[in-house]
Amino acid sequence: MALPPLLTLQDVALTFGGTPLITRAELSVAAGERVALVGRNGSGKSTLLKIAAGLIEADAGRRFVQPGATIRYLPQEPDFSGFPTVLAYVEAGLEEGDDPYRARYLLEELGMTGEEPTASLSGGESRRAALARTLAPSPDILLLDEPTNHLDLPAIEWLETELKALRGGLVLISHDRRFLETLSKATVWLDRGVTRRMEEGFSGFEAWRDAVLEEEARDRQKLARKIAAEEDWMRYGVTARRKRNMRRVGLLQDMRRRLREERRAVGQVQMTASEGETSSKIVIEAKGVSKAYGGRDVVKDVSIRIARGDRLGIVGPNGAGKTTLLNMLTGALAPDTGSVTLGATLEMVTLDQRRESLDPHWTLAEAMTGGRGDHVMVGGQPKHVASYMKDFLFSPEQVRTPLRVLSGGERGRLMLARALAKPSNLLVLDEPTNDLDLETLDLLEELIADYAGTLILISHDRDFLDRVVGSTLVAEGDGRFVEYAGGYSDMVAQRGRGIGPRTVSPAPKASSREEPAAGETATRDAAPRERKRKLSGSEKHQLETLPGLMAALERDIAKLQAALDDPDLYGRDPARFEKLTTLMGNAQAKLAQIEERWLELEMLREELEG
Repeated sequence: MALPPLLTLQDVALTFGGTPLITRAELSVAAGERVALVGRNGSGKSTLLKIAAGLIEADAGRRFVQPGATIRYLPQEPDFSGFPTVLAYVEAGLEEGDDPYRARYLLEELGMTGEEPTASLSGGESRRAALARTLAPSPDILLLDEPTNHLDLPAIEWLETELKALRGGLVLISHDRRFLETLSKATVWLDRGVTRRMEEGFSGFEAWRDAVLEEEARDRQKLARKIAAEEDWMRYGVTARRKRNMRRVGLLQDMRRRLREERRAVGQVQMTASEGETSSKIVIEAKGVSKAYGGRDVVKDVSIRIARGDRLGIVGPNGAGKTTLLNMLTGALAPDTGSVTLGATLEMVTLDQRRESLDPHWTLAEAMTGGRGDHVMVGGQPKHVASYMKDFLFSPEQVRTPLRVLSGGERGRLMLARALAKPSNLLVLDEPTNDLDLETLDLLEELIADYAGTLILISHDRDFLDRVVGSTLVAEGDGRFVEYAGGYSDMVAQRGRGIGPRTVSPAPKASSREEPAAGETATRDAAPRERKRKLSGSEKHQLETLPGLMAALERDIAKLQAALDDPDLYGRDPARFEKLTTLMGNAQAKLAQIEERWLELEMLREELEG
């Protein structure tokens, strides 16, 4: 028997600035229910959650909370005024009868002491403090708005475990697919001011959404055919029966308006990356690079080669040195030891995840053009800024809007638009998924898949990593990084575990090289070793035979090249020249394919054996 809802919203409506944001929304949450609230950026999800929390009053509709039920809301921007330390802020959220030790427990689990002054918290620390205050009282209903923003992978996976264990109801807004799939049991989709509910977790949402949109498309086609019939009647019948049939004319205008609105509502982001010249085959080669700050190794003896077309993801806890390593690989920071060689004809574009290059007083057009005219260069061709921004779901009216009024998702789309307009053959993306809605994430994935250049990506989004990267570079602690073939899930399968919290070892001592006790070694390493797979017989055979094939192909290519070096060949025998050129291209392509496969297997062998 279904439990009665603790929180109910019925026929909620809200208008901002004369424009309806929510027209007919409903939401109900019972004890133990886990609801994913999804929708595009700007669709009103956060506003609906604030109405549910009682922080905003709707223009119409009804909000009901069962007497005695407690509700806690996680704000995106917590207010620390009046609280000198994080612990004071968290403890102020406890009520009579709550466990006083839970505040310290949650802060410790989130990597904080509680003594941090609230005036100097980073974005990640602010989010952790707000989470601790929201979770500490163990409320009947939790309303969480983007709880994973600014959290690293260990914190995200800890939060998943903590929320699974809670008995209360949960309404969750998040752009993290894996997080939603793990926690949700029902999905509410807010679209064009109206909610639809599916009694299934987020894993089934996208197929359901696509089916709904396909049905709407069929309805639009029927409506378009009806409009055509009405227009035919207009041409031949309205003049003689004008007064009697003006109502029919009004209905036609209403149908046209509905068709325009429906088409606009289901528009998609159109992303295209401006590609530059083809880079050299080796894009970046780092040999033994290290960087230390304050006597601590942030990056230690890292060597890596990034070839043209590679898709490299860098993961690890906050403070593990990911950005430091990225800055060294791209030449923005010099290593203390080791060397970094950048390939020739490199055109690099970096996405600034902190939005530091955006002046809040700029308009959207000024941010795109630098205040110079109304056109932006895209792929070497001028394009009107309004037309280009329409591809990123900005309306023409927003072109003159100051950036300070944009939502986090709109600022994220703007940063993408700025980065993708520049010609490049190397994309460096530092947390590109922050604040992006799911539809924009889908299209960003498609863009990366079609991008002919090289990608280096830092992300805490496990699903996004699985979808776009070909190898994963993991911060193992103490400045060490290890590369694994495949995405995040592949890395976990090979490594035997996910990403743990950042660890910092003390300075080396004479005794630090002693072997650990046998029991300690067994406890620490047994599980990973048991779960690592071995090379298959086919993979071992390929590792043994591919070097011979490569050598044979190299000899064939040398012979073909010697024949093509004859300056009179084309004039003497054009057909033979064409044949040798074709054979040379095929041999080079096959050699590159075999080299790539051999390198992939060799890296896998080293990972499994080392």
